[in-house]
Amino acid sequence: MAVDREKINGLLETIQNLYLSDDIPWMIGYSGGKDSTAAVQLVWMAIENLPQNERKKTIHVMNTDTLVESPVVSKWVEKSLDHMKEEANAKGLPFVPVRLIPDYNNTFWVNLIGRGYPFPRMKYRWCTDRLKIQPVNNFIRSKIAEHGEIILVLGTRKQESSRRNRTMTNLEKKRVRELLSPNPTLANELVFSPMEDWSDDDVWAFLMQYKNPWGYSNMDLLTMYRGATADNECPLQVDKSAPSCGKSRFGCWVCTMVEKDKSMEAMIANDQEKEWMAPLLEFRNEFGNEEGDRERRSFRRMKGNLQGNYGKLFHGPYKKEVREQWLRRLLEIQKDINRNGSEDFKDLELIGIPELRAIRRIWVNEKHEFDDSLPSIYESVMDKPFDDPEWIHNDSFCKDEWKILEEVCREMYPDEELLFEMMYTMIDLENKAIGVSQRKDIVEAINDAICKTYYKNEDDDEKEKDRDAMPQRASMLFSKIPFTSDAAEAVTAYCKEQNAKNVPKGRKVSDLHDRLDLMKQMF
Repeated sequence: MAVDREKINGLLETIQNLYLSDDIPWMIGYSGGKDSTAAVQLVWMAIENLPQNERKKTIHVMNTDTLVESPVVSKWVEKSLDHMKEEANAKGLPFVPVRLIPDYNNTFWVNLIGRGYPFPRMKYRWCTDRLKIQPVNNFIRSKIAEHGEIILVLGTRKQESSRRNRTMTNLEKKRVRELLSPNPTLANELVFSPMEDWSDDDVWAFLMQYKNPWGYSNMDLLTMYRGATADNECPLQVDKSAPSCGKSRFGCWVCTMVEKDKSMEAMIANDQEKEWMAPLLEFRNEFGNEEGDRERRSFRRMKGNLQGNYGKLFHGPYKKEVREQWLRRLLEIQKDINRNGSEDFKDLELIGIPELRAIRRIWVNEKHEFDDSLPSIYESVMDKPFDDPEWIHNDSFCKDEWKILEEVCREMYPDEELLFEMMYTMIDLENKAIGVSQRKDIVEAINDAICKTYYKNEDDDEKEKDRDAMPQRASMLFSKIPFTSDAAEAVTAYCKEQNAKNVPKGRKVSDLHDRLDLMKQMF
């Protein structure tokens, strides 16, 4: 199909008729790319040609900001939405731009650096749902609850991929109304794809023939795509032998689902003014490097269990020192861009304060890393105090105690990889329980900590553990610790009574009693 003026006029009329046929509100997905721009522009042109009294239904233009979007594209979208809002208000059009973001406790950096999730892979693609799908679905559900039903307009096309073609073709067969397909994942959501049969060239031909109605430049959009193409060219001819601008990938700059971010590489290579993005590309390639990634991660899964096949363990979350290193590196890049980057990006935030606060709480409260290293990392890089007014400080155990404990554990038990984690976790658990009237869960929590850190190391061969007495210098720390021997005895009794299902596979509950000797020697 070749797009011409007659077909465009026919499509605009179709959109108008569909808009006027009921009272169901509309939503349009808008990423700022060519397809979503064309979809919004089609709907805008159709609605603008309606009389004022017929523009009754609200049209939400939804953009999902993952907080790790390509900075250039993110800035483009931000300005585009501002123009869209101003123009819609000036002309009395029912378009309402909405920018959606993921929950700050579930962003990319909070999961990667905070929780230590391994970087996304094809078999562990945790990012898409958390960063894109959940924010959109939450917003859509709120509108469905308000109105009972919504129509979602998308710029999806069958020619994007064979998979997309199959999906859209199958949904066509299930259409409940003409042009409207059901969403297989959300009830009471109907999907309208006005460009479903268009090619890349059709999209560009439309954008070049028709001026952007909210005052933004489609030519600048073309220039951005051209800059993200390796040869810096963007042919629009219907020549299947020539590359198309539509193949450029605009998305998260941290994306590790592709081997190389060719779009960012091309932007940097084609435009001297975008060379400031080179550190982003280098950092993405660093943490997304499969080689050596096992060594950066714990040999246990998140809950402390071991999992694997063919004699090889599947490693779990990133280790503390790796997470801290990446946080420091990220802040250093942000500071450098703010100081030396392009003028338009002097205020760029690669990671925001709300995310940093969430990471801090995960490290201290969930991972029991009571040295509370995040503020000092932030202050050493950014040269200013870390702002966290709601944080409640714990003065009992801080960085000094952490260092002494680590030194003792590492020096006296060098083969016990997890002993230090076991000790600081149990100390933190007991310390936080002091003064609490209800302490019924403390024993269970300590037992869980022991189970989680029971293994000596990845090559644990069930040999008897070394039980040499702690040296005298350990008393420097443990004389300060309010973790009593009564607590140790309580854990011992509890472990003896529990079923073996609560202990890592291959271990006996009675073994935990022996392992506790390492702890009890310290009191």
